[in-house]
Amino acid sequence: MDPSSSKVDVDRASAAELEALPRIGRTLAARIVANRDSAGPFGSLERLGRVKGIGPAMLALLAPLVTFSGR
Repeated sequence: MDPSSSKVDVDRASAAELEALPRIGRTLAARIVANRDSAGPFGSLERLGRVKGIGPAMLALLAPLVTFSGR
């Protein structure tokens, strides 16, 4: 089994799918989707950090759980 298949694709996930991640509540999930909709796909963990409420500790927590398709 491909280990990346169980990861959440932040560039395509719905707000509900993002909420399933640790420490991502409704508000933060909505911010992620809104940022993606206005600025385009994140493409990388580093670019996800541009969302208000996601700092270095959150990025470290999410790193093994997410992936980015760039679309």
